[in-house]
Amino acid sequence: MQRYFAISKRENYFDLRENDYYHIRTVMRMKEQDQVEVVYQGKVYLCCLENVNKNLDVKIEKEVEQFVQKMPRLVLILPFLKEQKMDFIFQKGTELGVEEFLLIPMEHSVVKLEEKKEASKVERWSRICKEAAEQSMRLSIPTVRIERQRENLALLGGIKLLCSTQEREKTIKNVLKNVDIYDTINLMVGPEGGFTKEEEIYFEQKGFIKVSLGTQIMRVETVPIFLSSIVRYEYME
Repeated sequence: MQRYFAISKRENYFDLRENDYYHIRTVMRMKEQDQVEVVYQGKVYLCCLENVNKNLDVKIEKEVEQFVQKMPRLVLILPFLKEQKMDFIFQKGTELGVEEFLLIPMEHSVVKLEEKKEASKVERWSRICKEAAEQSMRLSIPTVRIERQRENLALLGGIKLLCSTQEREKTIKNVLKNVDIYDTINLMVGPEGGFTKEEEIYFEQKGFIKVSLGTQIMRVETVPIFLSSIVRYEYME
């Protein structure tokens, strides 16, 4: 069943985004009394469609009971990458349970995003996350934000891990098994050329723990998917 995220509630009806109404009418070609699932404030509702060819009303029929997997909040800290790689990470990371994508500038990043283009980029990336969240039947849409003041990363709650190609002893598996239970896991991934030595030292001073992902070198777009999968495996009940 198709799932959408409501932006507001009016008595027994939900309001959706304009592109959702377009998707219902034009892409899915739904008809009067067809049913959809709508997520609102972390709850799922079974709804039916009314006035499909006019104003399109989404009427609430009942709340749907959901099983919620208890997992730490997963934050991916990423460099700016080429558009196709970013799209892939946002889509697959959302499917694997990432709650927030935090982008920061790094020395070896090939892509240098201009500040005047930030708003349009974040809007586009957020749309990719929304569509992936609907497809994967999530109860929330990940947030996407850009942090240009890297000193603010010291304020992040939870455990902070930095994936380093220079680290040999501390594997992410062992680190996760030997730390206290955290509500949030922050995972930082470097650009194509990796972190500079100065960056690794700086982030360690801000509370990040360097971890190894093994002996093989993965493409930068592979690493976030690898990390998200590890976290799901380690904490899945």
